[in-house]
Amino acid sequence: MRYGRLPDLIAAAIVLLASLPVLAGTPAPGADAALDAEIAAQMEAGGLAGIGAAILVDGKVAWSKGYGHADLAKGVPFTPRTVMNIGSISKTVTGVALMQAVEDGLLSLDADINDYLPFEVRNPHRPGMPITLRQLATHTSGITDRWAVYRDTYYYDGATPEPLDAFLAGYFTPNGKLYQPDNFLDVAPGTHREYSNIGAGLAGYIVERAVGEPLGAYAKRRIFEPLGMRDSGWSLADIDRARHAALYVSLHGLAVPIPLYEGTTYPDGGVRTSVADLSRLFAALLGEGAYEGVRILEASSAREMLRFHYTEADKPDNVSLQEKNSGIFWQTKFNTTRMGHGGTDPGIGTDMLSSVSRDVGVVLFTNTSTTGEEVMAYVRIFEALWKRAQAMQAGEGSLSAAAARN
Repeated sequence: MRYGRLPDLIAAAIVLLASLPVLAGTPAPGADAALDAEIAAQMEAGGLAGIGAAILVDGKVAWSKGYGHADLAKGVPFTPRTVMNIGSISKTVTGVALMQAVEDGLLSLDADINDYLPFEVRNPHRPGMPITLRQLATHTSGITDRWAVYRDTYYYDGATPEPLDAFLAGYFTPNGKLYQPDNFLDVAPGTHREYSNIGAGLAGYIVERAVGEPLGAYAKRRIFEPLGMRDSGWSLADIDRARHAALYVSLHGLAVPIPLYEGTTYPDGGVRTSVADLSRLFAALLGEGAYEGVRILEASSAREMLRFHYTEADKPDNVSLQEKNSGIFWQTKFNTTRMGHGGTDPGIGTDMLSSVSRDVGVVLFTNTSTTGEEVMAYVRIFEALWKRAQAMQAGEGSLSAAAARN
């Protein structure tokens, strides 16, 4: 089923769910009651079905906990081991795979991407100027997501997505079924920032061709298994469906269920993982490529991935360095005071952010997407977790051992 029929499902589900309260976490004996109470209040205010979160202090997972429900109808609690799709945080995993391929001598960040493709990608407004992987990864390639096309890359209820290679060839080649000149901005590559999911999909496809296997299989072998991310995969087929959260849309205070889905441009948003698993990857990136004795990137590669690429001498023409900067599928938020990545998609909201100094970090998942004023409930939960992380790093007490083990 395609995205276009989603409003019909929401309307039907409202009738079924009108009598159900949104169930949120309640304070547990011995836990940080103030934090629990704030999260519970904001979950109810935002119509959020479930929350999972972790706090990292000085590169280590110091606390994690779940609140509410992974599945309201079945009464399944949301825990740090609950699996769900994480939206654009997936780009960070693509970034790790890209940097590994660079380490292995299979790719160069600054080569013309046409060196690696079976079809040519040229901006018709600047046909003589090559596009590079670094530009794809810092969203300065000039590629844009034409919404009339991108909205139809979501496939619901078990429908099989169009193959990535066919989609990309159709989008980028002049005779392709999806090609239009306005798939590209009228800018020189490297000069203007335009966040592009399709550009990330292209980068992931290039990685697949370079390493000789699908991203899902590659990431399992080179990233997930080495780090002990046992609940992670790049498609529904790769994970235990029994551990996967149901997804919801918050509407007038109700958590309205929607079907699970997959996407054609999966390198941009298709990873499914848990708070517990993603925290391990996050800690490895903050730890210059290694966590608990396992190295997934050389320190120099991890530094290159996380470093801020925009400078006063070389930045996009529409970027203020006080507001935005970028690494390799890595970016800043909150006016460059935090870094990492976030994700939004139907039925989900995620963030994986650390301080620029890397001393504190927060991972936050919800299986409920929000719009309008309800978005602020998610933001307030993140801020409550961030303040608690700062307090823990400053030595102002820690959350209960029981909560840390959840």
